[in-house]
Amino acid sequence: MMEIQITCKNCGSSIDVLPDHLASKVECDICKHVHEVKFTEEHEQGILKECPVCSRMDFYKQKDFNRKIGVALFVIAAILSIWTYGLSLVVLYLLDLFLFRKLAMVAICYKCGTNFRNIKNMAEIHDFDHEMHDRIVYSDHDFKGKPLSH
Repeated sequence: MMEIQITCKNCGSSIDVLPDHLASKVECDICKHVHEVKFTEEHEQGILKECPVCSRMDFYKQKDFNRKIGVALFVIAAILSIWTYGLSLVVLYLLDLFLFRKLAMVAICYKCGTNFRNIKNMAEIHDFDHEMHDRIVYSDHDFKGKPLSH
């Protein structure tokens, strides 16, 4: 079943929900702010076509790994490289390669940042595109689920 992780607009905490087409609101456990959502039966089936939070159809996929942990590991390896003559960076590279092969993919909404796990149509989701991201976030452009074409 699809798992959805919404970022609370009020406090920034994570709200984990399972799709239910009968539900129209989710509440943040931390600040009790209520968010309106629009789940469909496709969401319940694990098919991602439209974001239940912002109703956009623009998503990208990436490996399911916390970026803050990745940056922290790099900083630690870089500092340790002073004493290990760069060997710590090689070890980090091997760890990264291992994790890249083992971790599952996650789809993310460009507009609101909602994360979607265990979706059935992951092959239809494109990789991250910086230009598309900037156009959506800063100009509120709606690509309607189509990739950027030049």
